[in-house]
Amino acid sequence: MFIGAFRCIAPSRSYLAAHPGLTRFTTSGDLQLQGARLRLRNEVLRMFKTFPCAAVEVKNEPVLGFTPGSAERNELQKALDGLKGKTEEIPCVVGDEHVWTEDVRYQLSPFNHSHKVAKFCYADEDLFNRLAIMASVAARKEWDLTPVQDRAQVLFKAADLLSGPKRAEVLAKTMIGQGKTVVQAEIDAAAELIDFFRFNAKHAVELEDQQPLDADGSTNTMLYRGLEGFVAAVSPFNFTAIGGNLAGTPALMGNVVLWKPSDAAVSASYVVYRALRASGLPPNVIQFLPADGPVFGDAVTASEHLAGVNFTGSFPTFKRLWKQVAQNVDSYRTFPRLAGECGGKNFHFVHKSAHVESVVKGTVRSAFEYGGQKCSACSRMYVPDSLWPLIRDQLLDIHRQLKVGDPVEDFSTFFSAVIDDKSFARIKKWLDRAKTSSTLKVVAGGNYDDSKGYFVEPTIIETTDPRDAIMSEEIFGPVLAVYVYPENDYKEVLQLIDSTSPFALTGAVFALDKNVIAEAAKALRNAAGNYYVNDKSTGSVVAQQPFGGARASGTNDKPGGPHYVLRWTSPQVVKQSHAPLTDWRYAYMG
Repeated sequence: MFIGAFRCIAPSRSYLAAHPGLTRFTTSGDLQLQGARLRLRNEVLRMFKTFPCAAVEVKNEPVLGFTPGSAERNELQKALDGLKGKTEEIPCVVGDEHVWTEDVRYQLSPFNHSHKVAKFCYADEDLFNRLAIMASVAARKEWDLTPVQDRAQVLFKAADLLSGPKRAEVLAKTMIGQGKTVVQAEIDAAAELIDFFRFNAKHAVELEDQQPLDADGSTNTMLYRGLEGFVAAVSPFNFTAIGGNLAGTPALMGNVVLWKPSDAAVSASYVVYRALRASGLPPNVIQFLPADGPVFGDAVTASEHLAGVNFTGSFPTFKRLWKQVAQNVDSYRTFPRLAGECGGKNFHFVHKSAHVESVVKGTVRSAFEYGGQKCSACSRMYVPDSLWPLIRDQLLDIHRQLKVGDPVEDFSTFFSAVIDDKSFARIKKWLDRAKTSSTLKVVAGGNYDDSKGYFVEPTIIETTDPRDAIMSEEIFGPVLAVYVYPENDYKEVLQLIDSTSPFALTGAVFALDKNVIAEAAKALRNAAGNYYVNDKSTGSVVAQQPFGGARASGTNDKPGGPHYVLRWTSPQVVKQSHAPLTDWRYAYMG
């Protein structure tokens, strides 16, 4: 259930006492004057249907255990059983209109590609231009003027739905449609998504409380408006939560959104969309539009009403969108906001002082959970020669225990198939290259099979060339590349880590030597947006580790943190004078 609530408070002395930064007055008369100013500010806010609010108390959603016999496991099993062999029909949704085009597609289950999870259609250029964009723009003004408290309630209610009656459904569709194990689905489609909705709603409400200083004779008010136009949200397959955040957060801040979910996550994304609508989201605030990537990109970047792009996906795709926006900049009514998260080539650096068991078990989880299909997954590891034999043996021991298979029929599965045939083919090329390269050695794994599902064995590859492409390019699969270095050369290795890859998303340093930890922090200051010390490179939690990276990894806007909501506003400052100007001359002129 939702933890915490918010309430509006009047601009009274209690409000004044709670905000000492607004005044330094001490006398009764001064307090009355400040109270008058606050009442004037409240009138300005009233004009725009928004009011100062008390703080919102929110806690992270608990991650359920799904132990045998538990209530949550029984509910999930019912949901999974109800989806077996079934194909859900999912239309494009513009307002309340369900639209089918002639371009019909299917979402396949990764671990059983004979199962068509969903039948859906691609929105075409006519649908974008004739209906979706115009309907969004027409709805923008009223939604932007809706009080932030009302907009936030939509996300709070949706979080409650996903925490309770919709939890089993969104988990089951994430497992079957995106190939996640129960724990990976739970931390994504339940806990993280719920946290995004609740914490972002909290931050949006509390943002209203951040107001400029007043001065004698005037009151200053900051209004947090939505962007003028629509926001295009492009979400990936690997996290159901990301789709909800990319579309939901701009909507929370008064924006209208065209949401293009990933083809490989349509089913779970549709659950999230319907949860928002069931929670009071008006029609036309978010349009649900599966589409061909280039068609969507061309349509939104060509519109004069484009106000922002909220993107998670590949680096080349984001660059393409950025270039299209630049080419069309003369046609826009405003400069579009561009926010992107584009993956990484994430590192684990191991020093000779490291705790070996923590290194091994953290690396196994980071590199192989969800088949390495996390933007933050460890895909390159740097190990001192003195520790490599021990680390290698422990990695191999765990590797023999890892079960790859059907996450629905066997809950002991550690990870399942990779997402689709394109991903399978890309990873296969890397494995085939490793088997023939003179500088690469397959230490474990390396096999693959797509006869039933897109299965790739967890693979560990040792390289003698620290600048081989396998250490710099994103693979997005269950492949861990290891470079073994002379233990005393760790300073050079830190520089190597920083310069090898164009990405800078996540990274981890394993060391017990405090001096080395300090050295690494300086050397790797710009190498990762999320940086871990003696912990794996995956597993960021909303409000605990806001997520994002720079360089080729994106614009580092830190979803999951308090500043992310500000990215989707266009603030307006209102100065209201209540002392008339009686002379045009200045004092020095006397």
